[in-house]
Amino acid sequence: MGKKHFSGLEVILMVMFILMSVAAITLIVLFAIGEPGKNETTTEPFVPQCPHISQAERVDCFPDAGASKLKCEQRGCCWAPLDDINVPWCFFPTNHGYTAESVEQPNPFVMKAQLKRMDSPSLFGDDIQELSFHAEMQSNNRLRFKIYDAHKQRFEVPHEHVSSLRSEPSSPVHHTLELSQKPFGLTVRRKENNKVLFDTTMAPLVFADQYLQLSAKLPSHNIYGLGEHVHQKYRHDTNWKTWPIFSRDAFPNGGTHNLYGHYPFFLCLEDESGKSFGVFLMNSNAMEVTLQPTPAVTYRTIGGILDFYILFGDTPEQVVQEFLELIGRPVIPPYWSLGFQLSRWDYGSLSEVKKTVERNRAVSLPYDIQYTDIDYMEDKKDFTYDKVKFSELPQFADYLHQKGQRYILILDPAVATSKLAGNAPYGSYDRGTEKNAWVTESDGKTPMLGEVWPGETVFPDYTSQNCIDWWVDEYERFSREIKHDALWIDMNEVANFKKGSTKGCADNKLNYPPYTPRILDEVMYSKTLCMDAKQAWGNHYDVHSLYGYSMVLATEKALQRVFGGNRTLMLTRSSFPGVGKYSGHWLGDNAANWNDIKWAIPGMLEFGLFGVPYIGADICGFFDNSSEELCRRWMQVGAFYPFSRNHNAQGYKPQDPAVFGNGSVLVESSKHYLRIRYTLLPYLYTLFYKAHTTGETVVRPVMHEFYSDSATWTVDRQFLWGKHLLITPVLDPGVDKVRAYVPDAVWYDYETMERLADRKMQVDMYLPGDKLGLHIRGGAVLPTQEPAVTTTDSRRNPMGLIVALDDNNKAAGELFWDDGDSRETVKTGNHIHYTFSVDYGVLTMKVTKAGYKDPNNLKFENITVLGVPTPPLNVTVTLIGTGSRGRSTRVLPNTNIQYDGVKKVLFLTGLSLTLGETHLVQWELETVETPRFDCYPEENADEAKCKDRACIWAPSSIAGLPWCFYPKDFGYTVDRVEETNSGMTLGITRNKKYGSSGRPQSPDVDTLRVEIRYHSSDMLQFKIWDPAMDRYEVPVPLSVPAAPETDESKRLYKVIVIDNPFSIQVIRKTTGTKIWDTGPGFTFSDMFIQISTLLSSEYVYGFGETEHPTYRHDLNYQTWGMFSKDQPPGNKMNCYGVHPFYMGLETTADAHGVLLLNSNAMDVTFQPTPALTYRTVGGILDFYMVLGPTPEMVVQEYTALIGRPVLPAYWSLGFQLCRYGYSNDTEIADLYRDMRAAGIPYDVQYADIDYMDRQLNFVLDPEFKNLPALVDSMRGEGMRFIFILDPAISGNETRYYPAFERGLQADVFIKWPKNISGDIVWGKVWPDYPNVTVDESLDWDTQVQRYRSYTAFPDFFRKATATWWRQEIKDFYEGTMKFDGIWIDMNEPSSFVHGTAEGKCLGNPLLENPPYMPPLESKHLGLNHKTICMNSEQILSDGKKVRHYDVHSLYGWSHTKPTYDALLNVTGKRGIVVTRSTYPSSGKWAGHWLGDNSASWDQLYKSIIGMMEFSLFGIPYTGADICGFFNAADYEMCLRWMQLGAFYPYSRNHNGKGNWRQDPVAWNSTFAEASRDVLNIRYTLLPYLYTLMYEAHTKGSTVIRPLLHEFVNDRATWDIHKQFLWGPALLITPVLDQGARSVDGYVPDARWYDFHSAKYVGVRGKMVPMNTPMDRINLHIRGGYVIPWQKAENNTFYSRKNPLGLIVALSDNGTAQGSFFWDDGEGIDTVERGQYLLTSFAAESSKLTSEVVHNNTAPAEQLILGVVKVWGAGSVKIASANLTDAGGTQHQLTPQHNLDSQELIIDVTSKAIPVDQPFTITWSTSI
Repeated sequence: MGKKHFSGLEVILMVMFILMSVAAITLIVLFAIGEPGKNETTTEPFVPQCPHISQAERVDCFPDAGASKLKCEQRGCCWAPLDDINVPWCFFPTNHGYTAESVEQPNPFVMKAQLKRMDSPSLFGDDIQELSFHAEMQSNNRLRFKIYDAHKQRFEVPHEHVSSLRSEPSSPVHHTLELSQKPFGLTVRRKENNKVLFDTTMAPLVFADQYLQLSAKLPSHNIYGLGEHVHQKYRHDTNWKTWPIFSRDAFPNGGTHNLYGHYPFFLCLEDESGKSFGVFLMNSNAMEVTLQPTPAVTYRTIGGILDFYILFGDTPEQVVQEFLELIGRPVIPPYWSLGFQLSRWDYGSLSEVKKTVERNRAVSLPYDIQYTDIDYMEDKKDFTYDKVKFSELPQFADYLHQKGQRYILILDPAVATSKLAGNAPYGSYDRGTEKNAWVTESDGKTPMLGEVWPGETVFPDYTSQNCIDWWVDEYERFSREIKHDALWIDMNEVANFKKGSTKGCADNKLNYPPYTPRILDEVMYSKTLCMDAKQAWGNHYDVHSLYGYSMVLATEKALQRVFGGNRTLMLTRSSFPGVGKYSGHWLGDNAANWNDIKWAIPGMLEFGLFGVPYIGADICGFFDNSSEELCRRWMQVGAFYPFSRNHNAQGYKPQDPAVFGNGSVLVESSKHYLRIRYTLLPYLYTLFYKAHTTGETVVRPVMHEFYSDSATWTVDRQFLWGKHLLITPVLDPGVDKVRAYVPDAVWYDYETMERLADRKMQVDMYLPGDKLGLHIRGGAVLPTQEPAVTTTDSRRNPMGLIVALDDNNKAAGELFWDDGDSRETVKTGNHIHYTFSVDYGVLTMKVTKAGYKDPNNLKFENITVLGVPTPPLNVTVTLIGTGSRGRSTRVLPNTNIQYDGVKKVLFLTGLSLTLGETHLVQWELETVETPRFDCYPEENADEAKCKDRACIWAPSSIAGLPWCFYPKDFGYTVDRVEETNSGMTLGITRNKKYGSSGRPQSPDVDTLRVEIRYHSSDMLQFKIWDPAMDRYEVPVPLSVPAAPETDESKRLYKVIVIDNPFSIQVIRKTTGTKIWDTGPGFTFSDMFIQISTLLSSEYVYGFGETEHPTYRHDLNYQTWGMFSKDQPPGNKMNCYGVHPFYMGLETTADAHGVLLLNSNAMDVTFQPTPALTYRTVGGILDFYMVLGPTPEMVVQEYTALIGRPVLPAYWSLGFQLCRYGYSNDTEIADLYRDMRAAGIPYDVQYADIDYMDRQLNFVLDPEFKNLPALVDSMRGEGMRFIFILDPAISGNETRYYPAFERGLQADVFIKWPKNISGDIVWGKVWPDYPNVTVDESLDWDTQVQRYRSYTAFPDFFRKATATWWRQEIKDFYEGTMKFDGIWIDMNEPSSFVHGTAEGKCLGNPLLENPPYMPPLESKHLGLNHKTICMNSEQILSDGKKVRHYDVHSLYGWSHTKPTYDALLNVTGKRGIVVTRSTYPSSGKWAGHWLGDNSASWDQLYKSIIGMMEFSLFGIPYTGADICGFFNAADYEMCLRWMQLGAFYPYSRNHNGKGNWRQDPVAWNSTFAEASRDVLNIRYTLLPYLYTLMYEAHTKGSTVIRPLLHEFVNDRATWDIHKQFLWGPALLITPVLDQGARSVDGYVPDARWYDFHSAKYVGVRGKMVPMNTPMDRINLHIRGGYVIPWQKAENNTFYSRKNPLGLIVALSDNGTAQGSFFWDDGEGIDTVERGQYLLTSFAAESSKLTSEVVHNNTAPAEQLILGVVKVWGAGSVKIASANLTDAGGTQHQLTPQHNLDSQELIIDVTSKAIPVDQPFTITWSTSI
């Protein structure tokens, strides 16, 4: 049909119908959901829920004026009037706010939520219905949470620094943040202790278009910060105080009004622990902050978003550092800007300025800078000068420069619209107009007009690029006209003398918002611009408080343009967080009154928090006339303002110091303290360096250093410079006594140098009119310089140090020094950095950076040491040279040494120590009091018991100090000496004056023999024994030289014997250091021997095997027992092995080692003297001392004595897996399959005792019947297998058990002495009785009693035992299962019963419980606890019978060599033996693991300490059970442990029965991948590790190497135990703490390359934060070394076939060296038989050369050269490379050069160059 045509009427009706339908639908929707952006309309009336809320917790619902019950209820709030108007009468109910919906965590570090507004009335309208919440842990110590409109972009602060920060996630966000959903709230907790820090659930969130409110409970009233205001006290008053924040040109007169800057940041000290946090709201809108007594904080802001940062710290200082990390760390001001400065508004003319300059020069006032204020300008117009009154201004800077002074002038932002004098064009205004540089009216076009100093003005919009370009250009033009040195910018809040504009301001919601915070005048545009003015960043409403910030950013660009590489200075009045990165600040237009001098201190302290350390107040006051007294006191304190400027206003009397008259008290006092300031400028400058690099404060609250003392929390009339200088000014008129607080430290009066008697108390400090309080904290080393009247002159003067000793006679400090003027000297390295430390009378002045040479050839001439108790015997000065210069020592003449015995001050003069060189200054003091050596080490000492031993009883309050101690002459007397050129022999007799030594059951030995032997130039022995009785001596053979060193001139040591009482002193001849100096108390009785010695320093390492919490021993009366025991690691627990060896570091950085060859139960006690006491219960004293002198040489000499370490099989350096608790062989097969599938490198699989039938040695469990075939299959694919053997052999078998029967026949088991019984000494260990079912639900002791069989213990000293053991191992290998290595356990020896199976030990009970029991684990149960009886008899290989009492700790040692010999004999290969119990020389045959550790975080760093100690002990093949043996590991810990364990020499993941699996494929794919990646790195570097093992085997070098071994002249390394080295060249910095994504690592003083990027790290000699995400461990290669490497494969069988690569890490000089060892990887004695390859590599001058040192390898083991990586190859493109082979043939190579990383890659693989032939590679920038 045809189309219908509608009439006109029909069309009209249809259109009307459609319109009505749309309108109806719209109304329905609006009714249903409410109008967007407005309150919901509900049919139900809103009923506020008003439970009882304490008054302190009420949050104001009616912050505006006019509250009433009706108006309150209209807002849906609670009304409860009180008689206190401070407390809110109208407060929020519990059913306002938002609900949190769809909370999610897209990853562990981020939390998101959508928030929906709850039905409730509005406060001010335009509430936003839907919000987004986003929170993230941006770092370990920074949480950010942000609340914003879910649908519409709102203004956010465009911060130039924060926006550039990258997030480094760390701990999961849920550890810190918890959300409440209805109503929405958030709780921020401290993750370490779950303490609530910031809890917003106390009140609802309000988020309207122009009113945002958030409240939070806080954990304490210790709140500091918020600004800018005048806070009359530093700690806030939380009694309902409201502080508006909105930048404003206002007078700082003590009211609560807003001032120049905008700082919504506060710091909260939680409690005496020091733990603190900071809260920063990134919002620039007008706001107010209310503090209330809960304590709680409420924020009310009228725009933007809520963007909070919560910053966590362990101390207040750390919080500031975190805040500055966020907003930008401060600039280092130029050195000259730290000088004193003079200024005033309206000098009137340049001639008056010069008069001021001249009169202050005339009185010799230290004075660096002169200012001119706006009066220098023509009619106060920017970029002009008054050509009448200031006609010579272009030459003024030169006038000042002639005397070393500087000139600073002022610029304001506002630009006049009027013409210049004579109706001349005002170019600055005209060019700005042309560039559209001005803030505009709301139309975005018309410049907004106001009025400032020059009359009608426009206002630059510094947020606009056009304006920035104009400003930079104008400043550059002006600087060419008027030379000056720096710039002062003012009036940039922005200030306007009109309200808003010359036209007024429009009536709109920006100029008149629904709510106006309590800002001054309560009108938004008062004394500034209209809020609807337009800027590039947005409405002035939003960016007003950023005006000064944006001007600073623009001015920084201008200063860079004009001053280029010079640093110059900027000073701004208005500021925002982040300005300190570029500018300083003064505290504004104060007045000459006593309040303002007081209030300046809290102001400075606050700007320290805000990141603006270059801060000060106008000295003597800006407004009003200053009295002489006020100005004098202000000049005194102002001398210690970082920004020290005297400035006053137009129309007031001059107040520069000289105006008060030459010789006046004011002038002399000012000069005195300014000279002190100038003396200390190197210290102040260093503080600014610390602020710039770490964020430390410069002017520091006392609370920051002494937070554990609550009395310091409110101290704000005193302040610190850094840690060490306390300033106590007089701040009241007419007083000469000040009530001051002396914090808990040693303090010295700076001026008198006397030590204060008081501490931790209020004192009345006498400060007459010319004095202020100035005190140096003990522990400080302050760098100084002889002062002059300008810094230009003072920087040419000699430098010095003030050393203030603390309670422990220690001190430390730093110095940063550069040219004082250039930009970026920290970044470029063009500076000098020193660390100073004093320890035991040695001042170490260590240069950590020498990148600058001062043109004045500066020297440290004078050093003053405060708190020296006695005159020095002598003073020596040592230069630590570099390169060929070596070390030189000189004795300081007495004429250069003065000592004040009254004040206890040592003055060293005429030192001439060149700046930039490392020196040691040592003063030796006479010992005042003989150290106390404990005469009653047992418990329960009392006076009677003490005197029974003829000892001295003197109680003391010093913790640990013995109350019972030996008299000085207690001991022995020398009665005969025979001395030869090879040693001495002495006869000594006990001094019977004091009777017996006090242990009747242990008779004294009255006559002893002492033998001292000079074995070599670097080793001596002294042995003390009973010549009348054959006492037990340790049967461990040592390698001493065949002939002694008889040439005294060649010996490094001198031995002195003191006759009465007998004492041995060992002295290092080169330094005079006493290494050994035995003291009183030497005791030698039958079952108790004690000897004590003074030590050369407190730096002692070693002794074991015990878990130590630090590598360096704590010498504060710590005692460590040693006696081998089946004891898992734990505090003060004697563990598996015994190593009575320590290495000592002397204060001169020389090292020595001492071995006591004694195997009886013993202990060692340290005391802080420093001194050491040995106590042992038997044997003799047989000491060996090696003299180094380097730490590495100590280990080499020690291992030459005890035996060099075994060279492990190459495959044993691969990754290894083990578990106690495999149920059957299928589990092992599945694990092997999964590891292969995951591609994780893996060489060795273990079976723990579960493979044994009933834990019987050499018997296979039926559940593991397929294990032999599985092992064969794995070995066929390149894998290796290690099985476990325990020593104990079951004796209860009902069937023939060859191991026992043949052992019985060969008489190998330990028995009782025949005179007692002659029977086997039975114990109980793992083997079960036959034919029993073990109920594992029973307790352990019951299981042992019911199910464990009797076991016999082989006596491995006997030759017959070794033969028997070898045969049992051989039969197992040939008849049951193949293996490649043996793991021996339980060989302390361990028993599950105490003494015997029957629980009774035969024979002398004193052997089980000797008269003196060392502090061993369970010592009350006797020496036989968890082992066999001490009276058991063992027989040495020579047939001599010995008691187990004497040789117990040698059991594991005796077990090891027979096992190693059997392994080699049976397999025909080198293999590896791993043993649990060790003794010196065990490393000759075996490696060691650190025992049955636990899955806990502390075990990670303790494993590093353990490995470093076993490096000292000569057992380099060591490691801990990765992820822990006991307890269940968690994911993060296990992954971090896998990363650390990948760098254990012995790298094995092993856990215990009953815990879930922890192998790399037991977690998830992410874990497996991270494990694979880090193990690939290990396998890549195995050629280097194997070479290190070869060097350990041949030279005794360490493999796991403490940093101090390589950098012993750097004392910072002496305490490092959370990092370690592989050899000299690979630095490993693991993550050791839960949640860490950054680790602080020390970068020693060398060139280091990041292993992952090949880039030079650019820092050295300092601690730096290293980013460490979950998939990364920080590794660094040391420049100067060549590292061999191979591509990783699934196991070493395959990786060994790959070409050999080299990493050539060039030193600063472009050189490197290294070596490579290679053999078949498992042959027996390949080194001894010469069957190996050894090559050396050297790089220099773009050439790498190899030299073959030794070559005798089989053809199958020969490698070709692969990829050579040259690191640090430079930034000039390498264009060509060539290789010359052994035959002289040249091969052209194709280099790949990354100019960013400076890595050069040369792939030689295709040339098939054999590594066992010499070659040379050259590279060049030309073709």
